[in-house]
Amino acid sequence: MSDERDGADAANGNDTEDQQGGRTAVATRPQRPTGKRSRQRVGTRDDTGAVASVALTRDGAAVEDERAKKAKKAKKSPGPNPVGYVFNYLKQVVAELRKVIWPNRKQMITYTSVVLAFLVFMVAVIGLADLGLARLVLFVFG
Repeated sequence: MSDERDGADAANGNDTEDQQGGRTAVATRPQRPTGKRSRQRVGTRDDTGAVASVALTRDGAAVEDERAKKAKKAKKSPGPNPVGYVFNYLKQVVAELRKVIWPNRKQMITYTSVVLAFLVFMVAVIGLADLGLARLVLFVFG
């Protein structure tokens, strides 16, 4: 809505729209694309179940694109090398460990003492709850 319409409503004294909760937006249809599509991409499955990209012309004839040809050539190669995967994994682990900011001695002692204190507290709470529930069961069924 433009500012001109708001001024016209105010001049005419039409405040009924504002009293009823305001104006609503007008829904418009999205514009259609102007260009024609000559090819449509479709995913097809080959004998092994892998999806290959195929382009269709207007008359429905399938035309293989470059990615589909490369995928077929890659399938004929022998299986992956497991030693290469392990070596690559270990190389990535070392790279990630180099990014870690390691705590110094004072921080490590502080963190360890906080964890141990929390463990002692939780063991005491759970132990007391277990002891109390055991006595309650013995009192009720005992």
